[in-house]
Amino acid sequence: MPDTPRLLITCLDLEGVLIPEIWLGLADRTGLEDLRLTTRDLADYDELMQHRLRVCEQHGLGLPDIQKVVETMAPMPGAVEFLRWLKTKGEVVILSDTFREFVEPLLPQLEHPTLFCHSLEVEPSGRIANYCLRLQDQKRKAVEAFRSLNFQVVSAGDSYNDISMLQASHWGLLFRPAEKVVAEYPEFPVTTDYAGLQAELSKLPGYA
Repeated sequence: MPDTPRLLITCLDLEGVLIPEIWLGLADRTGLEDLRLTTRDLADYDELMQHRLRVCEQHGLGLPDIQKVVETMAPMPGAVEFLRWLKTKGEVVILSDTFREFVEPLLPQLEHPTLFCHSLEVEPSGRIANYCLRLQDQKRKAVEAFRSLNFQVVSAGDSYNDISMLQASHWGLLFRPAEKVVAEYPEFPVTTDYAGLQAELSKLPGYA
């Protein structure tokens, strides 16, 4: 029996790649500088989320406050057109450490991409009691699962929490990363706009 042809799947981070950082938007709205830390700054995601929840608790911020920020947001200019192009090349999956309760309003603007992310434990008052990971290191494990299904996997992200995804893929690229991420992981090509990312992808099998 001949081998099954390997299909192409592109995995993308969400915040910082297709939409602005939600927590930075909340920091702008509230003036709370402690909310400016992101996965570009801290490699330990649990440490980062515990910090964010402490700040929200201290200042009485709940899910409705965050949703008000998200309702004012839109995809980055060019993101939707880039996704449309990607979908002509193969499957596209968004692998994100955000929360479904945060980003639901933005999904129609992105034309309803497939999104794997986490969820929140929210009290009736709107207080965020805890966060619930769908799976530890879910980005890497998703890529490994796609590879086991005989997909050719290419991924792009911007932060520390994307590195294991990039490393597990056949090819990984950094998109608008922090300088220290670039310095620590020089093996990944760096792109700063969608035209550059599309050009880098077009060098790979299946995208030309």
